[in-house]
Amino acid sequence: METLQQILEKARLASYDLNLLETARLDAVLHAVADATEENMQFILSENRKDLDKMDPTNPKYDRLQLTENRVREIAKGIREVAALPSPLNLILEERVRPNGLKLQKISVPFGVIGIIYEARPNVSLDVFSLCFKSGNVCLLKGGSDAACSNRAIVDIIRGVLLKQGLNPDFVTLLPNEREATTELLNAVGYVDLIIPRGSSGLINFVRANAKVPVIETGAGICHTYFDEFGDKEKAERIVFNAKTRRVSVCNALDCLIVHEQRLSDLAFVCQRLADKKVIIYADAKSYSFLLGKYPSELLQKATNESFGTEFLDYKMSVKTVETIQQAIAHITKYSSKHSEAIISENAANVAYFQKVVDAACVYANASTAFTDGGQFGLGAEIGISTQKMHARGPMALREITSYKWLISGNGQVRE
Repeated sequence: METLQQILEKARLASYDLNLLETARLDAVLHAVADATEENMQFILSENRKDLDKMDPTNPKYDRLQLTENRVREIAKGIREVAALPSPLNLILEERVRPNGLKLQKISVPFGVIGIIYEARPNVSLDVFSLCFKSGNVCLLKGGSDAACSNRAIVDIIRGVLLKQGLNPDFVTLLPNEREATTELLNAVGYVDLIIPRGSSGLINFVRANAKVPVIETGAGICHTYFDEFGDKEKAERIVFNAKTRRVSVCNALDCLIVHEQRLSDLAFVCQRLADKKVIIYADAKSYSFLLGKYPSELLQKATNESFGTEFLDYKMSVKTVETIQQAIAHITKYSSKHSEAIISENAANVAYFQKVVDAACVYANASTAFTDGGQFGLGAEIGISTQKMHARGPMALREITSYKWLISGNGQVRE
C-alpha cells in the first residue's frame, strides 16, 4: 500500500507529464471521461446509495450528497462544456521589448498540483478533475467520509479512462479518508502548490489555520438581500423565494433578508411563498410584529443573536429591520462571509452606493444570489467561489486556476 509521501511524490512527477499534453489531447480525454461517466451511471448511483443510506435524509447535506440520473447527466454535460472552452494555458498576458533588445512575455501556466478538500459533494470530484485537467493541473482530492463510496467510484472511473488513453493515472488521486491525510496535504510544501477547501466555514477555518501550503478560501456563503425603501415588492417576492428555496444546501442560498422599516407592510407579501416550502423565519422584533398572524405561526420564531451570521444550508432564514441603507450595509459588513450580497431597489443612487460600498465577491442589484456560479457567469464549471482578495475572487473557473511566468529572450545581452 502506498504511503502518503509516495502519493505526493507521484503527483508532483505527474504534473510535469500533464504540462506537456496538447489542448486537443486534453479535450479528447475529457470527452472520454464524460462518456464513461454516463456509461457507468448505474454503478455511480449504486455507490452513492451506500453513502445516502448512512445519512439522515433531514440532514441539509443530504441534498448535496445525493446523485440522480439527471444530476449525473448534468455533470457529464459540464465536463463536455469544459472541454469546449478555450485553453487557459500559454496565453500571452503581457509582452514588451526592452531598450536593450530583451523580449519579455508573461504567459499563463498551470499551478502544478492542487489539493481540494471538500465535504459531502461527490459531483466535486468530476467538476474539479475536469477543470484541473483542462488547466494542466494535477489534483489531489480529499473528500469527506460521507461521500466515500461515491468519490471512490468516480475517481476509479476517471483513472480507468486515463489508463485506457495511455496516460498517467496519477493526474488525479483520491486521498484516504483518514484525518492524517488531511494533515499531510496541508503540510505538503514542495509537493502541493495550492489548497482549495470547499465546504462549511468550519472546514475553511480549519484549513486556513493549519495549512502551510497556500490556500484560496471558497465555499462558505452567508448571503444577505436588502429590500430597500425604494424596492419593487414584486421583484423582491420572486428574488427572495428563488434565492432562499432554489437549493438550500448551496453556498449562494439566501440566509438573511434585510428590510427597510418603511417596507415592513410588504414583508408578508414578500415572504408568502416561503411558507409553501416550510421555511422557518427568525424575525427581529419589528419584523416579527408585521409577520405575526400573516405567516404560519409554526414557522415564525423570534430571532436571537445566533440567527444572524449563520449559513443555514436549510429551509431557514433570518429577517433584520433597518432604518437606513447605511444600517443595512453595516449589518452585512458585520456578518457577511464576503460571498454574495444583493440589493432590491429602484433608486439608482442607492444601488450604486450599495454596489460600491459592500465588500463581497459578488454584489447584485435586483437579482437572486443564486446566480453566483461559474456556469451562470459563462465561465463553465467552477472549482469554487473565492471569498478572498488574493489571486482570484468570485467563481474560480479555468483562468483563475492558472498562474503565470515570464519568458525572456535575448541575443547575448549581459547586465552591466
